[in-house]
Amino acid sequence: MSKHTEKLKKQLLEISEVVNSFQSEAVQLRIVDKLLDTMLDGDKSEGDVFEHLNKRASRFEGQDDTLVAPKKKQGATKVLYQLLASDFFNEPRTISAIADYCKEQFDSDFKTSELSGILLKLANENKLIRQRSQDNNRFEYLKPQQ
Repeated sequence: MSKHTEKLKKQLLEISEVVNSFQSEAVQLRIVDKLLDTMLDGDKSEGDVFEHLNKRASRFEGQDDTLVAPKKKQGATKVLYQLLASDFFNEPRTISAIADYCKEQFDSDFKTSELSGILLKLANENKLIRQRSQDNNRFEYLKPQQ
């Protein structure tokens, strides 16, 4: 093995404890990927690599100085079920109005195509009523009257 490979191997062993402290394998892979990019840059000294790791890892630090992954945004299905549990669907809503509301309230930029299949499924399960609007001939979704 080359000197560079041996040095890299030694450095990876040194940082393995920090990387393995993350619960998420995806986060571990991202950190190792970024480190390798930095290490293989060639212009960085060993100290710079570990400084880079500390900066990257600080993004994931929790309140109690434990390492935690950043909060993941909710998926479209979960958001729609939350809206279904609320009074959001007490009045008819178009897909575009639902997408706009999700962007404002949940910071989730869903495409209408992401929402349409889930809304159709909810309508088929009789959790929502799907009806055409008289104004614009587009589908609207509404909770069934109980």
